[in-house]
Amino acid sequence: MKPNEVNDNNFKQEVLDSPIPVLVDFWAIWCGPCRLIAPLIDELAKEYDGKMKFCKLDVDINQKTAMDYGIRSIPTLLIFKDGKVVSSVIGAVTKSHLVNKIESVLNS
Repeated sequence: MKPNEVNDNNFKQEVLDSPIPVLVDFWAIWCGPCRLIAPLIDELAKEYDGKMKFCKLDVDINQKTAMDYGIRSIPTLLIFKDGKVVSSVIGAVTKSHLVNKIESVLNS
């Protein structure tokens, strides 16, 4: 299970209207730390399949959504639940840090 690519046009449908929590990875192709964290996101997408949805949004192509959420540095990971941001992580972090964030959202 790979993260879905989302964009300005399908963000509401894929993320905000999702029946389960969604982690969105705001990234760009030129971003080194984004490439560093990508394999972790792929791993977590498999581990949490069915419990949480994982999406990637390229900030260079989808500037409207990035601006709507005040994305100033990447990678920024936002976790949405019921259409609202409930948690965020900025920068490349460890898998255990991400698991803690995910578990706290799933258990709230």
